[in-house]
Formats: sequence, C-alpha cells, structure tokens
Amino acid sequence: MRRQIVAKTALLAKLTAKDGQRDALLAVIADLGMKNVSGEPGTEVYAAHKDQNDANVVWFYEMYTDGDALAAHGGSDGMKEFGRATAEFMDGRPDLIFLEPTCAKGLDI
Repeated sequence: MRRQIVAKTALLAKLTAKDGQRDALLAVIADLGMKNVSGEPGTEVYAAHKDQNDANVVWFYEMYTDGDALAAHGGSDGMKEFGRATAEFMDGRPDLIFLEPTCAKGLDI
C-alpha cells in the first residue's frame, strides 16, 4: 500500500498595530497566543517577528501539519479569545498569505 503524502500548510500573517500599540500587541501574543498554540499538536511553528522598517507591524510565520490542523487552529475557542484580546491594539484585520512549504533548513518539511 502506498503512503499518501500530505502537504504541510504554512501561513504568513501581517498584523498592523495602531500607532504606538505594537508592544501591547506583542505582549498579548507572547502570553495568550503562545498559551493557545501550546495545546495544538498540529501547530508546528508559530513565530512572531517585529518588522524592522515599520514600528507598527508584526509578522507571523506559522506552519501546520496539514490543512486540517490550520482549520482547527483558526476555528478554536482560543483563537476567538485571541482575536478579542488583540482587537483593541489592531489597526484593521490581519493580512494573510497561505503557503505550501517546499524546502527549508531547520524545519521538517
């Protein structure tokens, strides 16, 4: 029997904070965001990054075992709570780019 290969799913998200609110947004991400994903076995990478050129922007790189794991993350109660907790610091909705990883150093693709 041939093993079915399931492609991993990744996401690049741009979160724009209101002026001067990026540190407050990052505090929620470091606390609530990381707590939420710690219980998600299908979430392999969940990394926040400060934009070096825009003091209001946070970038996320996320990688999941498959599309079902991404859907479970996005539809979780923890993610809904995260959205409510970050709303006051956000300047609009996140911009999302969905990706399929092909090769990497340091990641199991």
